[in-house]
Amino acid sequence: MNDLKGRDLLCTQDWSIEDLQRTLDLAFEFKANRYDHPLNNCLDRRTFFMFFYNPSVRTRQSFEAAATELGGHAQFLEPKSMRLKTGKKAGETIQDAANVMSRYAVGIGIRILETALEYYGQGHELLQEYAKYASVPIVSMAHDKFHPCQGLADVMGYKMHAGKDLKGKKFVQVWGKGALVRSWCSVQESILINTRFGMDVTLAYPPGYDLDPEVIKMCEENAEMAGGRFEIVHDLEEAYTGADIVYSRNWMTSAFYDNMAKHGVEKAKQIEIERAAKHDDWITTKEWMSLTNDAFFTHCGPVDRNAEVTDEVCDGSRSIVYDVAENRLHVQKAIMALTMGKIE
Repeated sequence: MNDLKGRDLLCTQDWSIEDLQRTLDLAFEFKANRYDHPLNNCLDRRTFFMFFYNPSVRTRQSFEAAATELGGHAQFLEPKSMRLKTGKKAGETIQDAANVMSRYAVGIGIRILETALEYYGQGHELLQEYAKYASVPIVSMAHDKFHPCQGLADVMGYKMHAGKDLKGKKFVQVWGKGALVRSWCSVQESILINTRFGMDVTLAYPPGYDLDPEVIKMCEENAEMAGGRFEIVHDLEEAYTGADIVYSRNWMTSAFYDNMAKHGVEKAKQIEIERAAKHDDWITTKEWMSLTNDAFFTHCGPVDRNAEVTDEVCDGSRSIVYDVAENRLHVQKAIMALTMGKIE
């Protein structure tokens, strides 16, 4: 029985650990039998809508490839080319759009990040509203709070390299200086899903870079249920020491939204970049990695090289950056097959 059929995926927290493991198991099958898996036609003549409020380096590529390899088609959509109702202009409501698109496609993916929003949480609210009215699965392709497809791709990579059982492994999610002004979604998804799989998760960042307190609370509860640990530190030596996996990633402060409203997107970004530049030590280097348990290095991409991490580490023998990037294809195939595919 496929009890994931028709399910939305806005955050991995919404699925059981069994659901997540089943998705990963199928992703591993797809990786091992990429072009001759029995489910490779489960989207035969079916369409998946990709709704991009924000651009992406690899999300469109991986979803289009995933749909094609399952025998279907992924259609690229942008709000600016559609007559949608917003707070400033008349147009089609989410209720109507979701209902109509459900008549055309078997699933809808939505990507909406902070620069397309007025406040933190608005993106999640939009996805929830689409999920309320759509009769087909809504899949987050990254929004202001969460990035479930990336979280699953990350865990798949850790299982490939650090062992199928991740319980007790020390995972370090460390802030890195950078000039790309990153959203919270990949980082928050990362600490959520890794605490669910029983890893000992250390979140490390300079003062002032706090994440969503509700997400932090969920991580603490996840760790307790899974028998792992979750801690927040502001000291790099404490963070790196004994780590099995290091994930360096820049993320913005919560002030970004207020600054964007007051000064516009570009000025808000500049404020973040100038603030981040003051934290010169917060870059993953060979020296910091020498404190680890010969840790693997990971990053969801695109990598801000020699800002978040040095080339030496990113291109080193313990880097799994490209494997994790490839895994986006495999986990998205699994998500699409299980939630919207034809499975006998």
